[in-house]
Amino acid sequence: MSEISKRRFLKRLFARPDSDGAARAKDFYEFWAQLVSQATPKRNQKFFASFFQKRSACLFLSLILYFLLFGFVLDRPLSLGVLRLELEGKAARLAALPGPKLVILAGSNGPYSHSCVVLGAMLRMPCENAGIAVGIGLDEVFARYGPALQAGDVVYMPMELQQYVASRAAYRAGVDGGMMWRHERGVLAGLAPDRVLGAMFCCDVADAMESLAEMPLAVAGVIDPRAMLAREYDEEGDRVDNAGPAAAWLLAAPSRGVPGAGEIEAGYGTRLIAAFVARMRAKGVVVVGGLPVDFTDARMPAGTLDAVRAVYGARWFLVLPNESRYPRRDFFNSEDHLDRACQAAQSVLVAQGLGRLLGRGVGAAPAVGCCATLRNNGCA
Repeated sequence: MSEISKRRFLKRLFARPDSDGAARAKDFYEFWAQLVSQATPKRNQKFFASFFQKRSACLFLSLILYFLLFGFVLDRPLSLGVLRLELEGKAARLAALPGPKLVILAGSNGPYSHSCVVLGAMLRMPCENAGIAVGIGLDEVFARYGPALQAGDVVYMPMELQQYVASRAAYRAGVDGGMMWRHERGVLAGLAPDRVLGAMFCCDVADAMESLAEMPLAVAGVIDPRAMLAREYDEEGDRVDNAGPAAAWLLAAPSRGVPGAGEIEAGYGTRLIAAFVARMRAKGVVVVGGLPVDFTDARMPAGTLDAVRAVYGARWFLVLPNESRYPRRDFFNSEDHLDRACQAAQSVLVAQGLGRLLGRGVGAAPAVGCCATLRNNGCA
């Protein structure tokens, strides 16, 4: 708008005392609309276009570099590599087992506190202890194990209670996101969209520094993940390095909080577990829920047991006579991890309970070491 046009407009605007407010407002709006539309392109359009083009190009290139580095170059072969190899090994053994087979599916409470050597022998079924550390997302675990489970198989799920209450946000930020983005993009592609995005944007500078520290150590063979797993697990997936007295700190540690019924019912983990149970039962797999091991002094809120039982249905939920509770001296290094003798004792109780539930004959219990729980029953 030229200076002459501006003067004419202002003279017309203020020389109309008889005009109404609406007319003046309209004139004022038209004036500023013309002023902005004519001034901006001449003075700023090229600047803003150049500014945003450069920033957009930098952002795009940064994202490409980020995805390439964490998807194809950087790796954490020690901290996450061990878990990846463990999960792959369990999935491969599970797929190779003849059916009908027995599968123990939980977090680390599975391999530390249950024994496929005992359960498989007593129930006369091939067995895989498929439990994997809490923190590896159940969506990933179910995606890997589900295809190997067939009609007639039995899955026993003494899931840790924190698995039920895990939030969707926790899954998006899960430590296994980077592992899947680096090594398991095929598995990742089958998960929920927000899980995929969380995995793609899994990592930060700290993760990059850990990768740069671990990769040379792995190449140098300072730590061999496969040899480590061979020392820690037997051929059926049971943990075998848990012999010995309870850690001193564990005897004095406060009991962890136990989630209430509302938390169980609202948990994202509960939804994942319930959906998996429904899918497996639809193809003839027998799924039995159970309680994880814990201290006898851990207090379970009223309603929590019923909330967990509801995920599986009362007909297919196993509660042992001791509710899987043990004195602290029966544990190894965590409230989820029984020592070797009590791992076997817990497995005897589970085998007997599953036998009754399934209407299946149960073989003689093997000799087990002295678990403190059994000392009142003649264990010397």
